[in-house]
Amino acid sequence: MTITVLISGRGSNMVAIHQACQRGDLSSNISHVISNEPDAPGLVYAQENGIETSVIDHRQYSERHDFDDQLLTLIENNHPTLVLLAGFMRRLGADFTHALRGRLLNIHPSLLPRHRGLKTHEKALSAQDRWHGCSVHFVSAELDGGPLIARSAVPVESDDTADSLAQRVLSKEHELYWRATQMVLEGRIKWRDGHTDYCGNRLVYPLTLRQLRRRTQRSLSNH
Repeated sequence: MTITVLISGRGSNMVAIHQACQRGDLSSNISHVISNEPDAPGLVYAQENGIETSVIDHRQYSERHDFDDQLLTLIENNHPTLVLLAGFMRRLGADFTHALRGRLLNIHPSLLPRHRGLKTHEKALSAQDRWHGCSVHFVSAELDGGPLIARSAVPVESDDTADSLAQRVLSKEHELYWRATQMVLEGRIKWRDGHTDYCGNRLVYPLTLRQLRRRTQRSLSNH
């Protein structure tokens, strides 16, 4: 089983996924990293670790669907088991997301469905939220609106800034994403009829990080 990761910047979640693969915590490996930004720092990390990299600069395409088509062709040529968005800052169209339905995951820095889109930490502070966090979900054409898989929350402190809150959320992202990915690779988490299926049943509430830890640790020990 292989993973393709899409990035636009430093790709810290890509790094965390790769390190989980290296430790044996994730039963797969990253075979391809693709960026829409030629200068994305994450490309350097991937190259230094022997991972194939590609760049498709979205600025070279006048139509969004042309970029999507080229990106999809590049992905499918490598036949990945899963495609993970890791700070990929381009919205993907309906044809693209439909073609990869059930194989395309994203991690978003908020407790979805709250605070979709950008500047989530600023939004959480402005709304005076008591809790903030991150979510892993299947990707659909709706912005940050695909079926949820897992969430992890952090308390919002009275002296938090957007930067301090972002750092605490990011530390949760780095674990939540690979553990949720492992569940999908094992087939225990699936996309089914527009919702998330967990072990044959519709997942009513997203899994927590604590639940993922119990399930992935048990699974990996059996291997």
